[in-house]
Amino acid sequence: MACPQSFNLSIIKTSTTLRFFSNTSNQNSFTVSYLMNKCGFTPEFASFASKYVHFETPERPDSLFAFLENHGFSKTQILNLIKRRPRLLIYDTEKILLPKLEFFYSIGFSRPELTKILTSYPAVLICSLKKQIIPSFNLLRNLFQSDDKAIKTIKRYGAIFVYDFERNLIPNMNLLRGIGVPESNILMLLNHQPRPLLYDQVRLKEIVEEVKRMGFDSSTKKFVDVVIALSSMSKSTLEKKFDVYRRWGWSDQEIHEAFQRYPMCMAVSEDKIMAVMDFLVNKMGYSSTLIAKQSSVLRQSLEKRIVPRALFARELLSQGLVTDFKLSVLFHSSEKVFVDRFVNKAPDLLKLYKERLNASEKKKRVSIGCNISIL
Repeated sequence: MACPQSFNLSIIKTSTTLRFFSNTSNQNSFTVSYLMNKCGFTPEFASFASKYVHFETPERPDSLFAFLENHGFSKTQILNLIKRRPRLLIYDTEKILLPKLEFFYSIGFSRPELTKILTSYPAVLICSLKKQIIPSFNLLRNLFQSDDKAIKTIKRYGAIFVYDFERNLIPNMNLLRGIGVPESNILMLLNHQPRPLLYDQVRLKEIVEEVKRMGFDSSTKKFVDVVIALSSMSKSTLEKKFDVYRRWGWSDQEIHEAFQRYPMCMAVSEDKIMAVMDFLVNKMGYSSTLIAKQSSVLRQSLEKRIVPRALFARELLSQGLVTDFKLSVLFHSSEKVFVDRFVNKAPDLLKLYKERLNASEKKKRVSIGCNISIL
């Protein structure tokens, strides 16, 4: 059973015809005043929201503020919750909200984790505890045969509780089973990227048919990776990403082969593709064709991994401490392996590496003039 629909202020666009009338009825005037003065609503939105939420005294809405503050929500988070779900202002916090929070605490959520999830997905607080939240958690736990995996799934996508499992999740899992996707791969998808399994069945079927048309074997993990990649964008967005790669000199065959090898290279944003390619090709001297053959590097963090490691590798090469670096070794090694294998070879450069790592983490975009190839 899915959560009931509720007034969602975040999706309402301001209309030029929406005005705050001075003749607001006395019945709603206190509500409107409270929403404006306490919650920061504009007069127009306060007037609109008062059609769905009504109170004549501040006790109940004030109790919501106090309740959420006591459970670790900041003022900014509270106001965000209320703007997205004004209906919360008329809830009985002790009878309706407290049992939900206590349930999440009981299954292992910390207060910071819970405030983060509920601030991102306030609709969860509207869901019925007995009819939706608990049954959904129990189903996840039974599917995974693990409380820990069920909790990790919820942390990755807290909105999972607002979906009707009987209408979406179960039929979609059966769809994948019917075309030969192993149970282990279906559960991996549910655990790491549950959204595709919560789509309307028609949408998922279209994606699956497209993946099959591309020639991917449904029994492999890569099939699931392609489903994830394609479900994150429209066909027009996918074509735009093809165009970005073409701008960097990739042929259609190279794009197809890159996608075959590493489907998630298409899940990278157009801006990030441009930034990574610009740094590796124009600043560091790598060939675009080489990156096409190892497209998984595009998913790495530019600031935290690619830039500091590439610049450190340049220093090692200039000092003759290494003769070559493969992209996979340079960018896919864990931090511990990278430090043990390369950084410790030059203790005098350890400080330099840490400085560049820290500096890169503080910047979203890094522009460094470097004409030295490290190949």
